[in-house]
Amino acid sequence: MTTRIPLTEGWTVEGRGRRVPAAVLAAGAVPATVPGTVHTDLLAAGLIDDPYVDDNELRQAWIGGADWTYRCRPVWRHDGSDRQELAFDGLDTVAAVVLNGTTVGATRNMHRRYRFDVTGLLREGGNDLVVAFSSPVREADAASQALGQRPHANHHPYNAIRKMACGFGWDWGPDTATSGIWRPARIETWAGARIREARVVATVVDAVPAVSVGVEIDRSTEVPLVARVRVRGREASAVIPADATSAVLRLDVPGADLWWPRGHGSPTTHELTVELSTGGRLLDRGTHRIGFRTVEVHTEPDGDGVGFELRVNGGRVLVRGANWIPDDAFPHRVTPGRYAHRLDHAEFAGVNLLRVWGGGIHESDDFYDECDRRGILVWQDFLLACAAYAEEEPLWSEVEAESREAVIRLARHPSLAILNGNNENLWGRQDWGWGAVLDGRSWGARYYYELFPAIVAELAPHVAYLPGSPYSPEPGDPQNDPATATTHLWDVWNEKDYPRYRDHRPRFVAEFGWQGPPTWTTLTEAVSDDPLTPESPGMIAHQKAVRGHDKLTAGLVAHLPLPSDMGDWHWAMSLNQAVAVRTGIEWFRSLTPLCTGSIVWQLNDCWPVTSWAAVDGAGRAKPLLFALRQAHAERLLTIQPDDGRLVLALVNDTADPWAAEVIVERLTFAGELRARQVARPAVGARTGHRVVLDDAVAVAESRGHELIRARSGDTTAHWFFAEYRDCGLEPAALTVTATRSAAGWTVDVTAGALVRDLTLLIDRVDPSASVDDGLVTLLPGQSTRFTVIGAVDATLADFRAPAVLRSANDLVANRRRA
Repeated sequence: MTTRIPLTEGWTVEGRGRRVPAAVLAAGAVPATVPGTVHTDLLAAGLIDDPYVDDNELRQAWIGGADWTYRCRPVWRHDGSDRQELAFDGLDTVAAVVLNGTTVGATRNMHRRYRFDVTGLLREGGNDLVVAFSSPVREADAASQALGQRPHANHHPYNAIRKMACGFGWDWGPDTATSGIWRPARIETWAGARIREARVVATVVDAVPAVSVGVEIDRSTEVPLVARVRVRGREASAVIPADATSAVLRLDVPGADLWWPRGHGSPTTHELTVELSTGGRLLDRGTHRIGFRTVEVHTEPDGDGVGFELRVNGGRVLVRGANWIPDDAFPHRVTPGRYAHRLDHAEFAGVNLLRVWGGGIHESDDFYDECDRRGILVWQDFLLACAAYAEEEPLWSEVEAESREAVIRLARHPSLAILNGNNENLWGRQDWGWGAVLDGRSWGARYYYELFPAIVAELAPHVAYLPGSPYSPEPGDPQNDPATATTHLWDVWNEKDYPRYRDHRPRFVAEFGWQGPPTWTTLTEAVSDDPLTPESPGMIAHQKAVRGHDKLTAGLVAHLPLPSDMGDWHWAMSLNQAVAVRTGIEWFRSLTPLCTGSIVWQLNDCWPVTSWAAVDGAGRAKPLLFALRQAHAERLLTIQPDDGRLVLALVNDTADPWAAEVIVERLTFAGELRARQVARPAVGARTGHRVVLDDAVAVAESRGHELIRARSGDTTAHWFFAEYRDCGLEPAALTVTATRSAAGWTVDVTAGALVRDLTLLIDRVDPSASVDDGLVTLLPGQSTRFTVIGAVDATLADFRAPAVLRSANDLVANRRRA
C-alpha cells in the first residue's frame, strides 16, 4: 500500500529581492504553515497587519513583487519501497522544487497537482527541501510580453499566467497576489504498483444505473495486475497485463437509487471502491462516493429565440441559483466546516445550483462533497475569465493539463452538472473592443470550441458542456442576447435602475446582481475610520467596483431618500440591494417557463467588502439572503407590471400540480378593503401561470396609500403602487416581546401601522447570532415571529433598539418628519 508522509511541520519562509522591507529582511526565515501562503505566514509572524483591515492591502503590494523561499527538513526512513515521490496538491504559482541540492521540478500553474520522482534522492534521516517561488506579479508581466499583450479586466495581466485570476484583485476582491504551498504536500512511497487516477463516469444507461471506471496505474513490477471495482455488493475486475498501465471497468448496478437535485428527490450516493492487487496481495485502494444520474442541457430554437433548459434524470430543473467565488482571498483557509456553513446559507436561500465562477479555482472535493450530500447542482467554469487568452505554448499545455486533471477529479461528483468554457470571454470578444488590441492574435476560441469539449467528451461524457457564459449556440450570433440561451444582465446595475430588469424577457440569466455593504459588524471590524462615512478612506478601500459608490447612490435615490446618518445609509443600501435582487428574480420567475432560471451574482464574499454578495466575508447573512429565500420559494406568488397591465404570476417548482385559490385584494395602508378578485388557476408541476388582474384591483385610487395583497394559504405577495419615498409610510408603531428559548430567543413583533420590510439586524445584538427571517411586510394588527439562535445575553431592550429592528418606514417617515 502507498505510504503517505505529510509535509506539514517545520517549514519556514523567507523573502528575497529589493522590494522586501528592511524589517522583513531582518527577520529572516519565519515559521510557515503548509498549506498556507506568504501573506498568512507574515501575518502570523507579526510582520504585516491584517490585509483585510482598512487600507492594509494597498500597503502590502510589495509582497506580490518579491520572491519567496520555503524550506523544511523532512525526516525519512527507508520503508522497503522501491519508489519515492514528492507530491504537491497546489503550488502558487511559479516555483522550483529542490531536494538535497537537486532541482526535481519546476511549476507554473497554481491549478495543477505535481508529483516528482525522488527515488534515490531521499536520504536516510534528514533531507533539505526547498520550494523557491518567483514573484507572481513580475512573472505575469513577463509572460504577457512573451505571449503578446491581450485584453483583460483589472490592472494585472492575470491571463498570461495560470494563477487564480481574482488573486490579482477583482471588482469585489483585494489584490493579494501571493505565493505559497496552498494545498497539502507529502512524501509518498510505494512498491510494485499504485493507482495513479480513477476516472469515474456514473450515469444511467437504458434505465439501469451504471458506472465506468478508467484505472490508470504507475508500476515498477512486470507482472500482471488485477483492478477491481465494487458498488453495492456488485463488482467487476480486469487484468492489467505486465506491459500495460490502464484498464476500463464497467459495472451495472440495477436497483441502485438515483441521485436527485434539491426539490426533486433524495440525493442518494453510494460507495465505490477501486482496488489494485497482484497474486491476491492488495497493492492500493481508493474509495469514492458516487451518484447515478443523467444531465442534459437543451437549447432549441422557438418562436421567442433559443431556449435553455437543464434536465436531470429526464426532468426539467428550474434553476434557483447563485454564483460562487473563492470564499477567502487565501483559499487554504476555507475549511470543511466553513464550506458547510456557506452551503447552509445556500439551502436557506432556496438555492438549487451554485455556479463556480471561472476567475477563481476548480473547487475542492470538500465543497463538492457537501453539494453531493445536499443535492445542490454545480456549474463549474473552466478557469478563464473576462480576458483574451493566448492559444500558443506554453499556455496551451498548461490549460490543457489543469483542465484534464480537474475534470478527472470532479467528474465522480454527481452534483457536477455543467462544465463551462469561460466567463464572459465570448461576449468580451464581440462587445468590449478587443479587436484592435488583439490585431489578429488568438483569443481563446480553440479552448472553448475544441479543447474543452473534447476533454469533457473523453473524461466526463455524463456532464453537460457549454462553451461560455453568456453564450448563444451559434458562435457568430450575439453572445449576450437575452433571447438566446444564457445571458448576463449587467446593464441594469451599471447604467439603469432595478425596475428595468423587466425590460428583458430572458431565457436564462447566468449573472445579474446589485451591490450592498457587508453587515454592520463585519464593516466596523474591517474599517476603523473616524468618522465612518460612505466616502471615508476605509470605505473606499473596501469598494472595488468602478464608480461603485456612485452607482449605489444612483440606484437608491429613485426609491428611498439618501440618508445623512451612517447607520441609516448602511440600512438603506442593504435594503435596496435586497429589493433590487428580489425584483429581478421574481420578474424572471414570473416568465416561467419562457425563462427557466437565474443565477444571482453572488452568494459569498472572500473578504469584508461592499459587493453583490448575500453572505458577507465574515459569513454573516445580509438582508439580501432573506430576499433570496422569499424569491426562491418553491411555490411563488408575485405581482408584476407587464404590457400595461398588472398580472398575478404563480410559479410551481414542485412535482405536484398546484390547484391554488388566490385572494387578491386592494387595500389601504390602514387595511381597509377597496376591491377583491378571486383566482383559481391550475398550475402544473415545474411551470408557471399568469392571471391578468381586474382593473378594480389593479388601479389605485391613491397610489401612495394603497397596496395589493395576494394570498393563497401561507403564500403571500404584495404590490405597492408607489416607490417607498412616495408612499405615505408612518413611523413604525411596533409592539415587541421577546422570550428566551433553549437556543436563543423568539421575538414577536406586532404592527400598529403598515410596516414594510421589517428586519432584525441581529449582528448588532450579537455578532455570532443568526435570525430566521427578514424583509417582512405587515398590515396594521399583523404579527410576525423572529427566531434567534444565539444572543443568549441579550435583553428585550436590545431587540427593540432602533438600530436593530429596522424597516423601510424608518427611512421614509423619519426623513419626512426631519
